Amino acid sequence: MDKPADHPRVITGKIGVLLVNLGTPDAPDEGAVRRYLAEFLSDRRVVEIPQIFWQPILRGLVLRTRPRKSAHAYSQVWTEDGSPLAYHTAAQARALQARLGDAAIVRYAMRYQKPAMAVELDKLLADGCERILVAPLYPQYSGATTASALDAVANWIKDRRRLPALRTLPPYFDDPLAITALHTDLSAQIAALDFEPELLVLSFHGMPERTLRLGDPYHCHCQKTARLLSETFASSHPDLMVATSFQSRFGRAKWLEPATDDVIKVQASNGIRRMAVAAPGFSSDCLETIEELGIRGREDFEAAGGTHFAALTCLNTTEAGMDMLEALVRRELAGWI
Repeated sequence: MDKPADHPRVITGKIGVLLVNLGTPDAPDEGAVRRYLAEFLSDRRVVEIPQIFWQPILRGLVLRTRPRKSAHAYSQVWTEDGSPLAYHTAAQARALQARLGDAAIVRYAMRYQKPAMAVELDKLLADGCERILVAPLYPQYSGATTASALDAVANWIKDRRRLPALRTLPPYFDDPLAITALHTDLSAQIAALDFEPELLVLSFHGMPERTLRLGDPYHCHCQKTARLLSETFASSHPDLMVATSFQSRFGRAKWLEPATDDVIKVQASNGIRRMAVAAPGFSSDCLETIEELGIRGREDFEAAGGTHFAALTCLNTTEAGMDMLEALVRRELAGWI
């Protein structure tokens, strides 16, 4: 039977990959930051306080005070290409597309703000993608990150009639591909410094301590990443000490410890003069790595007596990082390409 003359053109047979990162304001100003924080902090995965109690606090206090401070921080890291997180994630998508060629169509999205996951999934459908791999770029699983990204996929599914086959990228916190990539890249950065660090601090984004007691595996995943990296560095850099910490505390609740800012100050006070800090839980450089670690971390270290400090960059689009990402994605696309 021939198609009716007015039948819409439907493209089929393609495979899609959607890289997903957390999100970023559209601009380094209070309005944009307020919109971003309103969406981010309204996610029940992120703040697990009952909404009837949390929303008045969020609307009446947090969104009135925090955007100004955060906007100042963003203004210190903003580039001609916009937010570092958006820039690096877009660059990773382009680099992965070049590596995959015609085997798949690669797009990227943010869990909060733009480009929205639903919009980019719709574009992949329009491009003819009948099979899509959703790849959250979080090495360590957390309900507030990976699960929230999958919530967005589930919400998209509920509102769509025509759906593709879907796969998701598992966490890769202890994958040999990830550990090798991190060790290779960090070792190269350390070798390029004009000083030899005495201590390497592995800083992961913090979470409220109660999430650990409730069964979130995030803390365990971070600790395993740190242990595997420490063991690798023990072989390649036997004189380099390695410490693990958690950054970005927010609010009054008890968070995972030790806190990165405390570790930096205490280590400097205890005589460490040469320190490097890395963030193996972040796939791309962002506010937390550039401003919090690179700027405030240095200030804290030097104020406490340190003399040489380096905030090492994330994998971004380095050869080691893209080798890892390509291998992870190709593995999950097995049978499709």
